[in-house]
Formats: sequence, structure tokens, C-alpha cells
Amino acid sequence: MWDAEVDCAGLLCPLPVLRARKRLANMAEGRVLRVIATDPMAAIDLPHFCAEAGHLLLETRLEGGAQVYLIRRGANPVAPVDG
Repeated sequence: MWDAEVDCAGLLCPLPVLRARKRLANMAEGRVLRVIATDPMAAIDLPHFCAEAGHLLLETRLEGGAQVYLIRRGANPVAPVDG
């Protein structure tokens, strides 16, 4: 089960990560975000984003030709460093 969803089908990198980051920022700790993506790079970018930002990637699966990610918002996510 999830608390919110971001549909990024048809969007290319880095938009799935940017939209997930924005939505997670407005969610309470422990809530789960469902992200739908079709860009093959999301399979690399979203897990990396979760690891770097302090969120937990709960599940990755294929669903109707799209990739689906369940992400639990971390307690104290780390803000990404632009460089």
C-alpha cells in the first residue's frame, strides 16, 4: 500500500527523480510514495537517489510495461548537493 503516487510515464531522466524528490519532501516520515516510470534510466537513478537521500526503496517491479517503485520517506533525508 502507498500514501501518494507520482506518474512519470513518458518522462525522461532526470524528471522521475526530480518529481519523486519534490513529492517526498512534502510527505511525513515513514509514508510511502509510488513512482511509475518508463525511462530505462529510472532503474539506476531512483535507487541511487534513495540511497543518497536517506529514503528506503521498498520494492521495484514491472507493471503493464512500466517500472513501479515504492519508496518510504526517510526520517532525516539528506538534501542533494549540487556540484
